[in-house]
Amino acid sequence: MACTACSASTVVFSIPEEYREHAPGESPAGTLCTRCLNVDPEGGSPLEEPDFTRVSDAYPSDPDAAIPLALAVDLCSSLATNRTAIEALFDAVERAGTDPLLVLDRLIDDPDVEPTIDLERRRHQLEQLLY
Repeated sequence: MACTACSASTVVFSIPEEYREHAPGESPAGTLCTRCLNVDPEGGSPLEEPDFTRVSDAYPSDPDAAIPLALAVDLCSSLATNRTAIEALFDAVERAGTDPLLVLDRLIDDPDVEPTIDLERRRHQLEQLLY
């Protein structure tokens, strides 16, 4: 499946019940773009374990960290509106043993990742806002 924003390939994944309120359309599945990092709702359900390393070597491979991180980054287009959700999702990433800000730093440095948001600016704002 191709990304609706940039036509790059995507990773299809199931969204656990506890994160669905933060997912686009509160969908039970989503797609993560391997280039722009957008998350779109997916009508179907993934047939196998998602390979999040297709996004970047910097991206967590563990779905327990990768899924909340994907949803949090997708919500970063509006920090003021989504602050509570981003905090909850970053907490989940940390509980899974991954430093979300470190991942953002590494994604910023990855030349193959071209987020639709200014990730470097958002990363700085997130650090001030959340920590």
